[in-house]
Amino acid sequence: MLKRSFLPSMLASLLAAAAPAMVMAQDSGSHYEKLANIPYVEAQISKEDTQTLMDELQFQRAVQLYLWALPSINMYGMKEGAEKYYGKGYNVLTIFKERLNAKTLITTPNSDVIYALGFLDLKEDGPLVIEAPQGLQGILDDYRQRPICSEGEIEGKVWCGDVGLVGPDKGKGARYLILPPDYKGDVPQGYLVYRSRTYGVFVFWRGFFKDPKQLEAPVKVMEQTRIYPLGKKDSAKPMQFPDGSKIAANLLYPTDGEAFAMYDRFIQHEYVDPADFQFRGMAAELGIIKGKPFQPDEKMKKMLDLAAKTAHRMGYALMTHSGRYYTDRQWVPGLPVTNDEFGYDSYTDINHQASYFTYAYSTSPAMFLNMEGMGAKYPTTFFDAKGEPLRGEKSYKLNLPANIPAKLFWSVTAYNPENGAGLDNGQPFPSLNKMDKPVANADGSYDIYFGPTSPGPGKNWIRTVPGKGFFANVRLYAPTKTFFDQTWRPSDLEPIK
Repeated sequence: MLKRSFLPSMLASLLAAAAPAMVMAQDSGSHYEKLANIPYVEAQISKEDTQTLMDELQFQRAVQLYLWALPSINMYGMKEGAEKYYGKGYNVLTIFKERLNAKTLITTPNSDVIYALGFLDLKEDGPLVIEAPQGLQGILDDYRQRPICSEGEIEGKVWCGDVGLVGPDKGKGARYLILPPDYKGDVPQGYLVYRSRTYGVFVFWRGFFKDPKQLEAPVKVMEQTRIYPLGKKDSAKPMQFPDGSKIAANLLYPTDGEAFAMYDRFIQHEYVDPADFQFRGMAAELGIIKGKPFQPDEKMKKMLDLAAKTAHRMGYALMTHSGRYYTDRQWVPGLPVTNDEFGYDSYTDINHQASYFTYAYSTSPAMFLNMEGMGAKYPTTFFDAKGEPLRGEKSYKLNLPANIPAKLFWSVTAYNPENGAGLDNGQPFPSLNKMDKPVANADGSYDIYFGPTSPGPGKNWIRTVPGKGFFANVRLYAPTKTFFDQTWRPSDLEPIK
């Protein structure tokens, strides 16, 4: 992991002045040294020290459980929020028909495409058929945000997650049959058959547009989606396509002790996957056990609250220190550079998994492709060119050199680092994209300005909010060669005096 110093000169001076006190604190023993040096008296540890160790163990387990469970907690936050604001059922597919603005709270939304979100329950409804329309691009994930894979090969390949243009139907449309993890019934012919590893299924459609004033085409494609229980098409509930753009909804996951109550709801409803037994054991030590009520006492509630808040801050630390895209700049990979299940040959990269789901949702193979003209890349920065955190009361300039390496389109977005939601800055959207026809410089590059006040007419400006920090994300859809060989590089955000 890359080590960097982000201490401003003033803070460095304060730390220097406080050095004697720090030395005294170190001499008296750190928290960890105190635990390691708890004395054995006649080969025994006192009752008081034993309780200290048990409390510490419980806290550590709660922190690690939160980080490991983030994919499911993140998903349940969206699911329960969507059901509250838009309605519940396999027939409800919420479409953000006028794009997703900052009034909808959700982790790192893309305001420059059309989103559709659906939340299915295979336990309640059994196997479900999804009729994906022609011209679609989408993702099917389970409730640990893992791509759902085909039951066997389709045209010589096992497909996972991707639907539509980069999926097995190649954008021509198809009927996908999604089976529960424990389904043992007959499987009829005529479907692309997939099996989920959880009862919950996340349907995530994305639509692209060429003109921000003409959004009807991708919306109409999504509205051709049909979802219904297997063998019950004629008696299925009619599809509903509520407009998410009309509602200021909160789809964020909890970052306090409520996260454990939410995870308990996930555990109670979900399929028991033997692969999860060890972490379910950690959850059981905190009172989260399938088939039993979760009833933490006041002491436990306080500890869980502190653990969740600590773990969420660790997610921030992991993301901001996850290694740089460029050795001489502050950009970090918004999407970890492993694969859709964050795995290497012999292990799962749990740090990247936790950092990603702190600020984002959904995965699929296409998102992780390192191939010219395919997938997308998301360079992200929390710091300016001097390594200082980005502040809402300051002004910055980002230069995107000419010939931006994005075959489809590019965009720049400002986000709230506390929760990953779009920065609610008073503008229609906290972003600029290629379709907005931003003003180019004479050399073909683009200057994007961030700050609380406009840099003047004819400037590309994303407003920031005094008193609120932000982070910036550059999206490159279908990145081309110069991104991968790094002959094209965005500048850092340069402070403007």
